[in-house]
Amino acid sequence: MADESMIPVPAGPVSASAALESLSVAEAAQVLGVAPNRVAQLLREGQLVASRDATGRARVPAAFLQAGAVVKGLPGVITLLRDARFSDDEIVDWLAREDDSLPGRPIEALREDRGGEVKRRAQAAGF
Repeated sequence: MADESMIPVPAGPVSASAALESLSVAEAAQVLGVAPNRVAQLLREGQLVASRDATGRARVPAAFLQAGAVVKGLPGVITLLRDARFSDDEIVDWLAREDDSLPGRPIEALREDRGGEVKRRAQAAGF
């Protein structure tokens, strides 16, 4: 089992993401049907992001997983936001925040296969 304290996720407050159900690395691994080490690798590679709970453990928003996989388009959005110098906590918050122009939250739009709209907004967020 992966040591969750060794997963590189910056600490800090997360506001909009507090409304999202979150999973431990082990729980996320169960949803994905993989070993916890694989989830840790997905986090390191930027295919998935997590925030830290009050105890410092990595928490993966459950909404970032769908049908036993990482939500389609999420890795690309993560890359765009990291290129814009967003921290992992800021990425989680951005994806969880209501956006009237979508409408709804960006993660909901990704889950509904509206990734193009989300990617355009992520690109604009960097400017």
